[in-house]
Amino acid sequence: MRKKCDTCLCQTCLNTCCDRKNCTGKKEACGNYRGFRQVSVFEQEKQHMRVLVACEESQRVCVEFRRLGHEAYSCDIEPCSGGHPEWHIQANALPLLDGDCVFRTMDGVEHRTAGKWDMIIAFPPCTYMTNAGAVRMRVNGEISQERYLKAMEAKAFFTQIMNADCEKIAIENPTPMKLIGLPPYNQAIHPYQFGHPYTKRTCLWLKGLPELKPTEILEHHEPYVNGGCKDAKGNYRRFQGRNERDSKIRAKTFTGIAKAMAEQWSKLTVL
Repeated sequence: MRKKCDTCLCQTCLNTCCDRKNCTGKKEACGNYRGFRQVSVFEQEKQHMRVLVACEESQRVCVEFRRLGHEAYSCDIEPCSGGHPEWHIQANALPLLDGDCVFRTMDGVEHRTAGKWDMIIAFPPCTYMTNAGAVRMRVNGEISQERYLKAMEAKAFFTQIMNADCEKIAIENPTPMKLIGLPPYNQAIHPYQFGHPYTKRTCLWLKGLPELKPTEILEHHEPYVNGGCKDAKGNYRRFQGRNERDSKIRAKTFTGIAKAMAEQWSKLTVL
């Protein structure tokens, strides 16, 4: 409800309540009613986004979107480790991709999404597609049919996400093997561009989204995991903490990158 106001710069005020979204009674008289809030000509109303973060158990991206007031849900076949079961869907993400779905979060609450998601960010499994595993794809010079078939299954999963009925999609994965035949990625980033002292090349496939802009570039950095790096004497280098970084830990999104995704991509207008 909008009314004229003689004291407002733009001559417009907005009738607001502190809990409009969760109010079930929609009563005219309410103890939470705050009256009229002046709206400046320079102020833009915040856009509320519905975001699905697929294949994410860490919830790092989900949490950053939630911090900004968006309705974000992480989804993975694993239970969440981010501390917010009320935001986590422990299920296969594929049936949810096109929206218009009913799902249950880990706290047992049922949710219904009407219409498409405003944004999908996905971190699909990369074990059989990553270039880092190329040495295991061939055995005695021949392609391992078992690994190749698993790679094709992973590619099909990747493709289903990319082809989802959503106007804004981002898929994160390490550099893939050429043999897999994934489409060209749009951007490659490193943690050291977002405030973490590590190199770990990560590719982004983007649909309807701009490339991420670095937020804090660090000059001094080292590989996050051993990747065949050698020192000046030709010996393979080992980095502190590598033994503690198992595959599950290595797969977690760096908080600086997660924050950049939420802050930069949530600024886009929701149509």
